[in-house]
Amino acid sequence: GGRGQWVASSVRPNGNLDDVLAFAQRDDVNVLFILVDTLRADHLSAYGYDRDTSPNMAALADSGVRFARNVSQSSWTKCSMASLWTGLYPARSRVLRAPHVISEGAEMPAEIFREAGFRTAGIWRNGWIGPDFGFGQGFQTYTQPKPTARNRGASRERPNIAALLGTDADLVVSARSFLRSFADERWFLYLHMMDVHQYVYTPDEALFGNSYLDNYDNSIRWVDRLIGELVQDLESRGLRSNTLIVLAADHGEAFNEHGNEGHARDVYGEVTETPFILSFPFELDPGVVVESRTANVDLWPTVFDLLGMSSQPDPDGRSRVPELIAAVNESIEPGLKGSEDDHAGDSQLGDDEDESAIFALLDQTWGRDREDPAPLVAVNHGRYRLFYPSLQPERAELYDKLADPTEQHNLRSAFPEVVENLSAIAEEHLASPPAPWGDDAPAIEMNDMQLDQLRALGYGVE
Repeated sequence: GGRGQWVASSVRPNGNLDDVLAFAQRDDVNVLFILVDTLRADHLSAYGYDRDTSPNMAALADSGVRFARNVSQSSWTKCSMASLWTGLYPARSRVLRAPHVISEGAEMPAEIFREAGFRTAGIWRNGWIGPDFGFGQGFQTYTQPKPTARNRGASRERPNIAALLGTDADLVVSARSFLRSFADERWFLYLHMMDVHQYVYTPDEALFGNSYLDNYDNSIRWVDRLIGELVQDLESRGLRSNTLIVLAADHGEAFNEHGNEGHARDVYGEVTETPFILSFPFELDPGVVVESRTANVDLWPTVFDLLGMSSQPDPDGRSRVPELIAAVNESIEPGLKGSEDDHAGDSQLGDDEDESAIFALLDQTWGRDREDPAPLVAVNHGRYRLFYPSLQPERAELYDKLADPTEQHNLRSAFPEVVENLSAIAEEHLASPPAPWGDDAPAIEMNDMQLDQLRALGYGVE
């Protein structure tokens, strides 16, 4: 432990554009998908944070691909993860409220991997993605880890929250046991880590003081260390050179930037700007940054495209492999597109009319069963971001993400025509056709135990 964070060492071969292009031809690649619940991008070293919260995640980015402007589809786990897994925006997945379930008709990535001969396993610690809600589809094992002895001394600093048993160290124990058992098979392993959500860390990671925000950063450092241990384990088993690591988050966390703490209340940037990092079985030197805006609905279309596998039918997301290849090209031949300064007016960041809109959505009454839905939509388009509360459209907010990345200056009255255009896009989005498998998400009757567990996680469920 101590002050200088230990970083996993990895001896992957060096790779280049040809290796990326030929990647789809390989038939030996495993996929490790690490989802860090509640992890906002701008608190990560790789995304320019001034605290050294996450050297292991930075090492994955520095020798891999970092998507610099990624947007999650909600600020509430179940809604966000239903979108990530199905590749559909919440307006189409229809998984928007506490009792909603992913339909059995959905084709889930684990099902695609399993049909392709992968051994599939998911290890999770958040009740919103439990099998009751349809998230286990396609997984041969889908389990919660058992608490182990390693957790003594861990602090839980999240306010007003009962402890979720154990820590993410237990999840790593289960993951290592999976790798020990199935090292010789081709596998897909999904890990859903929960300690950042719970502000859990051990004394070794208590570097940053003790405000809520400090404790949040301490917990990122703890989870980063666990990710390093996993990478080291892959290395020691000889699996690092045939494993694609995918790192993402379901949403971020607010610290009063807009008058709220936590998440699942609004869709501002602090709760919807999340990391998306790919680390290949080979090193890219230098690491590659994709600057165009991406979304969590793009994650599986991108990964399946890289692997040369067919993706889900008709997703809202799209493969970002073309942008990735362009970025690899650019990093190998820098200067082809002019210096950094030229990017200020670059179409990717400016008013790119061709760039399709990216959406986030939260039903603000998702946990209150007796209240009508109150959808709040965020629309990213070109340089602007509109917040559209559908029940009170006159209270829409408009921000210029280029000039005001933290969304502090509402330009609604300055640019009424932009507000009008983006409001129309938001309305059209809310009227999206449903998922291919049906009009409305199925719903389950939630039992008291489930409700208690979810309340213990800090969710206001009635």
